[in-house]
Amino acid sequence: MMISPRLRLSAVALALTASALPSAAASATSRPSDTSWSVQRDADALRDAGVTGVAVRLETPRGTVTARSGVGDLDTRRPVPNGGYLRLGSTTKTFVATVVLQLVGEKRLSLDQTVEQLLPGVVSGAGNDGRTITVRDLLQHTSGLSDYIRDVFPGSDARTYFANRWRAHQPRELVALAMRHEPDFPAGTNWAYSNTNYVLAGMIIEKITGRTWEQQVRQRILRPLGLKQTDTPGTQPFLPHPHAANYQQFAADGPMTDTTIPYRPFDSGADGSMTGTARDLNRFLTALAAGRLLKPAELSAMRTTIPVPQSSGHPAGTRDGLGLFSTPLSCGGSYLGHGGSGFGYVIRGATTTDGRRTVTVSAHSRPADPQDAARQEDALRQLIDHALCRTT
Repeated sequence: MMISPRLRLSAVALALTASALPSAAASATSRPSDTSWSVQRDADALRDAGVTGVAVRLETPRGTVTARSGVGDLDTRRPVPNGGYLRLGSTTKTFVATVVLQLVGEKRLSLDQTVEQLLPGVVSGAGNDGRTITVRDLLQHTSGLSDYIRDVFPGSDARTYFANRWRAHQPRELVALAMRHEPDFPAGTNWAYSNTNYVLAGMIIEKITGRTWEQQVRQRILRPLGLKQTDTPGTQPFLPHPHAANYQQFAADGPMTDTTIPYRPFDSGADGSMTGTARDLNRFLTALAAGRLLKPAELSAMRTTIPVPQSSGHPAGTRDGLGLFSTPLSCGGSYLGHGGSGFGYVIRGATTTDGRRTVTVSAHSRPADPQDAARQEDALRQLIDHALCRTT
């Protein structure tokens, strides 16, 4: 899941040289092109910034380009698998927002309904008031609700990770944790990313439909699109094979800790639990942008954005819609997408506004040093920008 910037573990480059982390040559459905060369170059740059393993899949009108760099396991030195399974983290939120907007299109729900109307008594205490927070506020992170993550990871160290990684919480428990804190601001007056918002969105889906958000995602999105490698595993901790190992550095100059088994107190609900492959994620984002999952009015609502504060850590000019971010491209215009991150991994899915070029990038380690984290973030952003700006 995407961890709140205030608590996000800053990451640190692993002291491995480019020669120690081999690259896998880019491949495409047609002959090698400038695009495949560019994608491989940018994947190698992300590896050179310290990421243990990198995988990229780019879909274009002329075919598919893939690239891998680094290793999929520090012990065996095996390569990053081609088409491996990934933790989608907070990219889950885009699936959940899509289901909510489908329910809006079916007149079973309104974006202007309040949380109190839908989930009576759930959001209250410490100044929190569900009567003032709408469904739109939840999906667009304008609710002001505290992010429960600050309560479920009390210390940024490996000991805390190992001591608590098997403990899972029910959605109501996570919301109750957030309700112990005063809101960050009155609903609708500001923006702050909070995973609590999407825990509530998942609860609302179940309240309206009588079925869990996982069942609704499978019925409404995964099955119609044939996304057979995407799943909603809940608290099940193991990724299908093949997959790369994920590594978190908890302290600067400290060792890389294998965190392929996720931290169950988060990443287990509607805010970030899904798994899948780059191929499936690209198909989902392409279908969403092309209007295959939402009616025009609801797609327009999803793509109606507000500015994201510069202090949020997002690129300058980023705006937030309903489960989708809009980020400027250096070549003009913008792209739509969502990222996800947890201990040891970062994933980004992005598509041009017309859905003609779509890319998923996965990085399989995170450092502890803020400067190294910033270098990796810059390399990742450049990769996405180059991939979506090219015309071939």
